[in-house]
Amino acid sequence: MPRRLSPPLTAALFATVAAHAVAADPPRHTFLATGAETFITDDTGKATWTYPHASRDGWVVPNGNVLLALSKSKTYPGGAVVEVDRAGKVVFEVKGTQSEVNTVQPLPGGRVLLTEAGDRPRVLEVDRAGRVVVEVPIRAQTKDHHMQTRMTRKLANGNYLVPQLLDRVVREYDPAGKVVWEAKAPHMPFTAIRLPDGNTLVGCTHGNLVVELDRAGAEVWRLTNDDLPGRPLDDCCGVQRLANGNTVVTSYRAAAGKVRLAEVTRDMKVVWTYTDARRAGIHTFHVLGADGRPTADALR
Repeated sequence: MPRRLSPPLTAALFATVAAHAVAADPPRHTFLATGAETFITDDTGKATWTYPHASRDGWVVPNGNVLLALSKSKTYPGGAVVEVDRAGKVVFEVKGTQSEVNTVQPLPGGRVLLTEAGDRPRVLEVDRAGRVVVEVPIRAQTKDHHMQTRMTRKLANGNYLVPQLLDRVVREYDPAGKVVWEAKAPHMPFTAIRLPDGNTLVGCTHGNLVVELDRAGAEVWRLTNDDLPGRPLDDCCGVQRLANGNTVVTSYRAAAGKVRLAEVTRDMKVVWTYTDARRAGIHTFHVLGADGRPTADALR
């Protein structure tokens, strides 16, 4: 017959287990941040790398270099894509030819994807010599170039997933520019991520919400400030779905000292946050592995 613990001993055991649970280390992340300030932090929040140019989108690539979509400036009046090493040396550059470059994505074989906003909104793939090898026209409004598109991504099937802000729609284009799938967004979509199960995760910038849509465009999950303590969501630009199923979202307009990034579980539990004293917010981000290198399972 099993031996029964006395009440005082039982209480002491539960107290010990609870203490261990509280003492468990919370998640800690290394990440690349883009925005008015471009930097990489270690898992303590200390900046380990900075780049002196505002950026829109970015990735740490396997060799440790950083691939960035740069904001328009005197140097890059139409925006640009650059790959820089950790010393800040530019090893690859493509200048935008229209109003803005808002997206960058590294592709197999050394190609790079970017989008151009302007009178001819389009997705481009360029080779390492900077030559355009694929051009896909985007069906988007042209009255406001800045609010045309954001974090476009090439999918495993060869198509392109494009969040279109003022159009309030996420569209999937084939390489010929035909729309093969689309879903209305509840607010201006900034990020669109195709998940392994075929659903699409959408960050809605000024709507301060993130939704997951099924193939029919129906919502199967929604994250808003009503779900979170302190209502930290403030301009949900960048989003990343982690391998553990949690979602990390940025609050681009969060003030200094407020939550810039939050990791949230499927059942709306906040398990990690990042804050800093910078005046500038985080536009998009790339959560990295513990060694500061990209992981193969990044969904962003």
